[in-house]
Amino acid sequence: MRLRTLIVALALGGALAGAATEARAEATEIRLAKQFSMGYVQFNVLEHRHLIEKYAKEAGLGEVKVVWATFNGPNMMNDALLSGSVDVVAGGVPGLVTLWAKTKGTPEEVRGISALSSQPFLLNTNDPRIKSVRDFRAGDKIAVPAVKVSVQAVTLEMAAAQAFGRADYAKLDPLTVSLSPPDATTGLLAGGAEFSSVFSVPPFQQEQLEHPGIHTVLNSFDVLGGPHSFTVAWTSRKFHDGNPKLYGALIAALKEATEIINADKRAAAALWIEDSRSKLPLDMVSKVIAGPQVTWTMTPQQTMKFADFMHEVGSIKAAPASWKDLFFPEIHDIPGS
Repeated sequence: MRLRTLIVALALGGALAGAATEARAEATEIRLAKQFSMGYVQFNVLEHRHLIEKYAKEAGLGEVKVVWATFNGPNMMNDALLSGSVDVVAGGVPGLVTLWAKTKGTPEEVRGISALSSQPFLLNTNDPRIKSVRDFRAGDKIAVPAVKVSVQAVTLEMAAAQAFGRADYAKLDPLTVSLSPPDATTGLLAGGAEFSSVFSVPPFQQEQLEHPGIHTVLNSFDVLGGPHSFTVAWTSRKFHDGNPKLYGALIAALKEATEIINADKRAAAALWIEDSRSKLPLDMVSKVIAGPQVTWTMTPQQTMKFADFMHEVGSIKAAPASWKDLFFPEIHDIPGS
């Protein structure tokens, strides 16, 4: 009897230890990265409302630490994701497409989590001569968040292909310079900078247009033929597969954050101002968040137009068959594109 009791006790102890190990297997920390713009307001809400922590606790994960970082441009951000320095990043669709194509079929595979917003970005200038992309000359300079790889740079190539022909899609690339949206805005408004045009992001693009002499040359919605996802979030398969409960908590948190923004855009604007330490007035930021062309949604829109173009011009070697190839299955039931 004593031997049998001992065997049962050992078996029970092993089962409990196994359960404890399984419970500890998921990460106790999640690290998220964003860029400079008003395309990541869900992240502001997540941080202030502690939504990831809330849903992680509901999933039985206990106390989960949430860490935030900000990058300028997708290259540094994607490098951080691949190196394991961060778990979740967010940016324009080309940043996701680039990393998806680079990692497809490898242990480091990356896919999208969801979209965050659909809104246009504007190419503004202080040069009255420039009315369209056809008016740029060899001496002109266009500031973008990151040359060649940012969503603005790729959209400029798409606009050039439409204006000059597909063979000349890169015609305007030599004119682009990398600069963060805040610094680019400061230079554009001050005048005398090495650049006269900025392909920017909200709310900086709206701030630029508040000043006399600044006008819009190009709206990205016109290039894409309608509304498109501006910002999306993505992560590695390693994080997705290794942390099913935490990933589920992230999806639930993003859904609630999106609902919160749509329910009270002025309150969301106040959070963005606080987090970014912006001096822009609340009325202006609220107007941007509630703009007629702005939609806060997790549904990817026109991501395949970016992917198809990038594949056609050789920026990526592999092309997704559909938008669902770019995103993990948790959002496949929504009407994406």
